[in-house]
Amino acid sequence: MNRLAAILALGAIALMPLSARAEVSELKVPLGAGGFGFLPLHMMKKYELIEKEATKSGLKITVNWANIGGPSVMNDALLSGSADFISAGPPAFLILWDRTKGKGDVKGVAAMSTIPMYLNTRADHLKKLEDLKDDDKIAVTAVKVSIPAIIMQMYAKKSGADAYKFDKYTVSMQHPDAVVAIVSGNKQITAHYASAPFHQRELKEAGARTIQNTNDVMGGPQTFTMISTTTKFHNENPKVYSAFVAALKQSFDMIKKDKKAAAQVLLESMGGKGWDVDELAKMLDDKDTYYTTKPEGVMKYATFMNEIGSLKNKAASLNDLFFDAGSLGGGN
Repeated sequence: MNRLAAILALGAIALMPLSARAEVSELKVPLGAGGFGFLPLHMMKKYELIEKEATKSGLKITVNWANIGGPSVMNDALLSGSADFISAGPPAFLILWDRTKGKGDVKGVAAMSTIPMYLNTRADHLKKLEDLKDDDKIAVTAVKVSIPAIIMQMYAKKSGADAYKFDKYTVSMQHPDAVVAIVSGNKQITAHYASAPFHQRELKEAGARTIQNTNDVMGGPQTFTMISTTTKFHNENPKVYSAFVAALKQSFDMIKKDKKAAAQVLLESMGGKGWDVDELAKMLDDKDTYYTTKPEGVMKYATFMNEIGSLKNKAASLNDLFFDAGSLGGGN
């Protein structure tokens, strides 16, 4: 009888609605590639914002902050189950959305940052992309799936060339390593598509200059980093999901309210050296750098990538790409 009762109990649990099941007690969130685009995650980590928001819903959770970044690595982490939420640029997200549509269904949670990127170089011969020579290399966070990779494809197509014309010049490299290459005069790396504060650091070097930026190519501001997760996680962990979003928004408010304190958090995340806190705080005052859940330019990326064949599926609207698009403050 005891065995029968146990079997029946297990069967009852299996039939329970998802909302009645226990939610995760450990949340796994990689910290990303570094820089201003991932500052909200570091704010959430330092001030335990997710844990505090979860407590309001009666949940006790711990957050495992893995120190990994880069679009390809992030995507693999989410699909393998070693991450619950990941952050990356819209192109990397869209490729994952396309890849998992109908079999895992990764969708966007919210935008996180709106920040332009800048193509910097010290090479005398390089005034525009068309000046690239066969042995030139451009450092990007990931070939084919990063923001710079898609931006250069957009630029090529607008110029009447093949969209993939500049792909052969790109190499994957994390921002700090690319900065070292530019500053040291590494001849193997001709240019670097950088974000703040790496962009500003490179421009301090003699002969360094910007030959292209993402806002010009896109015709306006665009989301730099955004958050995504799987449909399974979204559906099975509604309280944890809500706590994460609430903590994300709170981190935005904290950054806006005290930029110097936020800059200190960023500096700590980068090893505590290389920049001055006041200098970083000033960068946060740049009108083109801000934090919002509102997607910007995401549909433009989606449409372009579908047109050139990088995405098999066509997104009709943000509702196809995000779980709760209507709650994100509009967007495009």
